[in-house]
Amino acid sequence: MPEGPRGFVRDLRLRWAAEEAGLRYNVGAVAFDDRHVNHLDRQPFGQVPFLTDGQIRIFESGACLLHLARKSDILMPRSARGEAETVQWVIAALNSIEMVTVPWWFVGLSGDTENGLSGWLDSRLQHMEAVLSEREWLVEDRFTVADLMMADVLRVPAIRARGNRPATEAYVERLVARPAFKKAHADQLAHFAAADERRERG
Repeated sequence: MPEGPRGFVRDLRLRWAAEEAGLRYNVGAVAFDDRHVNHLDRQPFGQVPFLTDGQIRIFESGACLLHLARKSDILMPRSARGEAETVQWVIAALNSIEMVTVPWWFVGLSGDTENGLSGWLDSRLQHMEAVLSEREWLVEDRFTVADLMMADVLRVPAIRARGNRPATEAYVERLVARPAFKKAHADQLAHFAAADERRERG
C-alpha cells in the first residue's frame, strides 16, 4: 500500500463505527496489486471496504456504516426523525462534500490546487461551516454515525488547510479526539505496518 492513503483508507470508517458501538469485528485484507480486478466478486469496482455480517455481504463505506448503525443506538437514534436525519447527513457527507473534495484533491496532485473545482469546493465547505457554526453535532445534539462520516471526509489535511473555517476545524478536532477514532486509526496503521514487515521477511 502506498504511503499516501495510510490512515485515510475508508475501512477506517467501519473500524471506527465498530469501536464506538462496541461491536466485535475482524479485519481482512486484499492484495493491493491488481486490486481493480482481484476481488470483483465482493466489490464490483475493486475497492475497499466491503463487509460480511453473517449472510449479509455489502460494499461502499456509506452502506456499510448505515448497516452497522442499525445495530446500535450509539451510532443512530431510534426515533424516526433521528434515523432519517442520520441517513440524510451520511449521504450529504458522501454526495455533497466528498464528491467534490476527492476530485479536487486528485486534480491538485498535479500541483494545480486552484483548479476548476476550487470554487465549487469552497462553496460546499462554507455551507458546512455555516451548519457547524450553529450546532455541535449533526443530529439530535449527540454523536452519530453521521458525524463519523462527515468528520472523516473533512479531516483530510488539504481540506482542513483550505480557508478559515473555525467551526469546522473545532468539529473535526472534537471527532478525532474520541478514543474510538484513536484506536481505529492506530489499528489501521498497525495493520499496514504488519503487512510491511511480512513483505520484508519475504
